Amino acid sequence: MARIRTIKPEAFISESLAAVSVHAERTFFGLLTQADDHGRFRDQAAVIAGALWSLRPEHGPLEVEDDLTQLDSAGLICRYEGDDGKRYLHIVTWARHQKINRPSGSRCPACPRHQGSRSDEAASPVHGALHEQAVSPHGGRPDASRGCSEPSVNRKTAGQSNFSEPSPQRWETAVRTQGPDLGPRILDLGSPPVGSASAPTPPAVSGSISAKDLVAEHVAACQHRPPSDVLGRLGKVVSKLLGEGLSPDHIRAGMDRMRTKGLSAGLLPSLVDEAMNAPRAAAAPHRAWTNPAPADVEAAYGGQL
Repeated sequence: MARIRTIKPEAFISESLAAVSVHAERTFFGLLTQADDHGRFRDQAAVIAGALWSLRPEHGPLEVEDDLTQLDSAGLICRYEGDDGKRYLHIVTWARHQKINRPSGSRCPACPRHQGSRSDEAASPVHGALHEQAVSPHGGRPDASRGCSEPSVNRKTAGQSNFSEPSPQRWETAVRTQGPDLGPRILDLGSPPVGSASAPTPPAVSGSISAKDLVAEHVAACQHRPPSDVLGRLGKVVSKLLGEGLSPDHIRAGMDRMRTKGLSAGLLPSLVDEAMNAPRAAAAPHRAWTNPAPADVEAAYGGQL
């Protein structure tokens, strides 16, 4: 499953990336989106080609294998074999450039060369744990031999004894109960949240008129009740048109045309469009006034001259 990852501007002036071909560079950027939250992925050229180059048939598994060889030689990725005998790869600079909040578990074994036998999951902080920080008195002076701080001494005027006033500050992290691991928590800010106000109006109702009401009006206007299958198809089309926000009056006009011409319900959208956008009748051309011919003077002026 592809993730949302970060590509820094410095990547395009990277000397290590400049040492590989442009195709290998694109494959590297694509691997950032395919790798898991610990920078690991299966080392299978055919799978990578299908995920990253599916619309570029000229760049197939053989070309991707050459890309991976270049990236491995440049030290950008590390290819290794897991204990299960399968091939894996690891993006070497992953931890420096990708900051994953609450990373999910990895199904790929750790890279033995760059990660040793340790597991990134074990090294990651466990959310919900209570962290205690050392008491740090004001004015404390670090002690190199013991790695702790020594409380300062308030020096008073003559006749007053010296005493220390440590003022410890307690820092407590609120305990939060974490649910099951649901994968990477990276939100694509360009995507609308689920259930937002931009959700379309339910298709069955537009204002106070429903698809059922319009179909009932159509049945009442018919001489005989249409078959149930015809009414079912008509109801679906009307419901879809209402869901698009079309006026019930325009839909009624389209249904009148459909009923008059004996057409099927599938043509109702075109008939509604015809009703909404019917061309207006052209106005009569303007004629300038001219004096009537001599023979028509009497008819024009009614004999009043």
